[in-house]
Amino acid sequence: MEIQNRTTTARPATREGRGRWPATAVFFLNGLTLSTYIVRLPSLKAEYGLTDGRLGLVGVFFGLAALASMQFVGPLVARVGSRPVLRASLVTMPFLLALLGVGGGPVEFALVATALGAVHGATDAAMNAYAVTVERLIGRPILNGCHAAWSVSAVVASLAAAALAHAGVGSTAHLVAAAAVLLAGGLLIGPLLPSTPPDAAVRERRGWRGGWTRTIIALGLTGTALMVCEGAALSWSAIFLHESRGASLGLAATAVTAYTAGQTGGRLAGDRLTLRFGASPVFRTGGLVAACGLAMAVLIPQPSTAVTGFAVMGLGTSVLLPLTFSAAGRAGGDAAVLVSRFTTFTYAGILLGPAVIGWTAELAGLAWTLSALIPVLLAVTVLSRLPDSAGVRRG
Repeated sequence: MEIQNRTTTARPATREGRGRWPATAVFFLNGLTLSTYIVRLPSLKAEYGLTDGRLGLVGVFFGLAALASMQFVGPLVARVGSRPVLRASLVTMPFLLALLGVGGGPVEFALVATALGAVHGATDAAMNAYAVTVERLIGRPILNGCHAAWSVSAVVASLAAAALAHAGVGSTAHLVAAAAVLLAGGLLIGPLLPSTPPDAAVRERRGWRGGWTRTIIALGLTGTALMVCEGAALSWSAIFLHESRGASLGLAATAVTAYTAGQTGGRLAGDRLTLRFGASPVFRTGGLVAACGLAMAVLIPQPSTAVTGFAVMGLGTSVLLPLTFSAAGRAGGDAAVLVSRFTTFTYAGILLGPAVIGWTAELAGLAWTLSALIPVLLAVTVLSRLPDSAGVRRG
């Protein structure tokens, strides 16, 4: 599965930065858009008079629209390149975000949220495909850094929402102001994206049915399992500490912060580790660290130890998904098509993971359910087959 990189020699530093930093910025802008929407959902729910069931239905529409758009964006990127797709989406998403705050009623809100889901899904697949092809071009891993930018954007969005809510700023003003900033960022970053996709030399013209290879399905199942584990940590760790370990609400909330902090820190170092040791060793080490962290969190009764365990889990899982994305893009064929197929699996894990955890916890208890994810992480670590960092200069 090794793919030789024809561009690893004599690549100027300016060419490297020209691809890497715009890719990182796209991840940040996309993450900031989605995170701003998520953190404002409670106030939007109240303003539009939505019940829990109706808000949940909007979430289903959002996810289904994202999954549907992912099926078509890969072949589209293969035909026209990453630049026009990303430039269009980076301008469209801010307008949709602003419309969420100024829409007329619940029906209009649902329609705009569904449209935002479709554009977000297209952007998610296109930006990961672009990052994979930049890796091919410059001969250096960048996926961990890109996903770190996404994680940082979530922190920025949550802090901004907290500060604005404390200052009494309503959701409409917040969403419109955020949209203006995001639009300016999109207009600034768009022209910096290369006019020709970096993977044009290996581009294939495939229909929407292409790319469903055995390798992609195997990597996709790995991605689904990883997203279920991540969803468990983000959605259920605080509940677990409060209800199963008797932690206060304040201490329980720090479990999510600890996990995201560990994940962000690991991703900031992930590319350097991959460059030095290779993708497969870093992936297996990360999986083992994640399994140990989760075991520490759910098997040791002290709440403070559990918080530390979730931080260790975040550190371990930090490199797993970016490395799997990179492997999917190098699985033989057009990166845009392959990554869009792989993203379908990861998004399914995001949508289904928290619900599956909840249903299982209803039957077996939350502690046993989270414990069952330890062998899942170990199985992913042992059974997943990732190629080494093809075309990457090892230092």
